[in-house]
Amino acid sequence: MTETTVHRPSPLTYLPAQRAGSENVGIIPMSLRTVHFVLPGGVDDPATPSGGNAYDRRVSLDLPGFGWQVQAHPVNGDWPRPDAEARAELTRVLRELPDGAVVLLDGLVACGVPETVVPEAERLRLAVLVHLPLGDETGLDPAVAAELDARERQVLRAVAAVVATSDWAVRRLVSHHGLAPERVHAAAPGADIAPLAPGTDGVSQLLCVASVTPRKGQHRLVEALAAVTDLPWSCTCVGALTQDPAYVDRLRGLIAEHGLQDRFHLAGPRAGAELDASYAAADLMVLASYAETYGMAVTEALARGIPVLATDVGGVGEAVGRAPDGGVPGILVPPEDPAALAAELRGWFGEADVRRRLKSAARGRRAALDGWANTARSLAGVLGRLPKEPRRAA
Repeated sequence: MTETTVHRPSPLTYLPAQRAGSENVGIIPMSLRTVHFVLPGGVDDPATPSGGNAYDRRVSLDLPGFGWQVQAHPVNGDWPRPDAEARAELTRVLRELPDGAVVLLDGLVACGVPETVVPEAERLRLAVLVHLPLGDETGLDPAVAAELDARERQVLRAVAAVVATSDWAVRRLVSHHGLAPERVHAAAPGADIAPLAPGTDGVSQLLCVASVTPRKGQHRLVEALAAVTDLPWSCTCVGALTQDPAYVDRLRGLIAEHGLQDRFHLAGPRAGAELDASYAAADLMVLASYAETYGMAVTEALARGIPVLATDVGGVGEAVGRAPDGGVPGILVPPEDPAALAAELRGWFGEADVRRRLKSAARGRRAALDGWANTARSLAGVLGRLPKEPRRAA
């Protein structure tokens, strides 16, 4: 994800936040309401980029254009299972906020600590932004997943509003946690239209943008590519290598086992011009995730006219979407089927008509993507509709 530093513009700052390919939002109102945004402490760390962090930073910049001054409160900790020091810091941050304050909490921070968050719902106007349900993280011990799931349910049932990042995620949270549908809202990530990617040769350069973790399924991608070594592909994986070192070691071993060291590259995190260059060289985006609430890397690729080959999980289908003429700019395959991924790669390499169709649809989808202003507008609407009085326990 492109790295952006969170700052808090003054009430007179002009923000060029805009709907993709559309008009500027305009001058920030003279009088802004305040939302206190409680964030993970590493939200600005370029070594650990994530879609959630990029989302948090961007809406912090764009909310003032819709009447909300953001006061950011980053809290360090190993979320969602923090130590005592991190819990104490979150408790202090919340207790120091004035009664009736509007507070937006990143779900990674909030959802694992109901003992801290739920009591504050008695005096603060709380909304929780869920980037990924805690129990959906791949590779968790079942007992840990069940505990996190129960804790998240306590938090989400207590707060006044819940924000999810796709329509799929709204349905998932309502059904799974038994939430009232009117309290759960979608605010899908936006996309910034970028120059069309020239690619490499139009077919062979594959790009995966995702943190190297079990949920992102890079091992399945390696297994699929190992089955098509007769094709002239090269794959670059851009993403943090520090979140699960054991998985990274396992992945490196799998790459070596299949003799792919010269063709499958773990590039580590990239940002700014370096990330833009990675996209510019790409002919096809590949993503092998086991779980995604949306898939920001998908829309980042489509914003450059790059077609997508991805697993059909969560909200990825929403992110892929359709071009205005109905064309589909991507191919979706089951997450547990490397053979299906390999078969679609053979189709991509072997059928020029398939490539032309996907590229045309990707360019059409690019022009129709919503910008981040749409995200901020949706989020501002949720904040503006929070009850005037804090939510009381039943």
